[in-house]
Amino acid sequence: MSSVEIHPQVHLPDDANIGAFVVIGEPPRGKKSGELETRIGARAVIRSHTVIYAGNVIGDDFQTGHGVLLREANEIGNNVSIGSHTIVEHHVKIGNNARLHSNVFVPEFSILEENCWLGPNVVVTNARYPQSKTAKENLRGAHIKRGAKIGANATLLPGVVIGENALVGAGAVVTRDVPDGAVVIGNPARVIKRIDAIQEYDE
Repeated sequence: MSSVEIHPQVHLPDDANIGAFVVIGEPPRGKKSGELETRIGARAVIRSHTVIYAGNVIGDDFQTGHGVLLREANEIGNNVSIGSHTIVEHHVKIGNNARLHSNVFVPEFSILEENCWLGPNVVVTNARYPQSKTAKENLRGAHIKRGAKIGANATLLPGVVIGENALVGAGAVVTRDVPDGAVVIGNPARVIKRIDAIQEYDE
């Protein structure tokens, strides 16, 4: 008996590399197996104990670490890497070349544009007032724009926008929008410089 479980209506390329104890096409609550189509592009590497729910559309050269959980109805571009034990909830958009390191949490309705980078243990939140009467109706994930970099252990509050090529320092708590190209640190995060002042990022 195979240790890999592939549900109906899952479209996998012939060159996919699938590890042990992987589940692909798991139906979300209220749906039957095979009711939602799942598509994964060429050259996918899906490592052991990853669970991918049904309804995802994933581009080419996708790879996961071990023990990744990817919920339903996400749109994921090409060359995206999701690290071990990271959780991506449903209705998330992830652009081409995005990198999510280990133990990252991305809640529903978040947007991660192309070339963004999330370090280990980054937490994105989407409920401004958890367990309030209107919490579920007002969920807003973060919008991380193109090329932004989020340092390890940073926390992004609901609905914040991280500007293009911005840098969020390790351990920062981001409570408000971050301008394009800004470097922010601290709790609450504050702007300390521009990223073009950092020699290592000179083109």
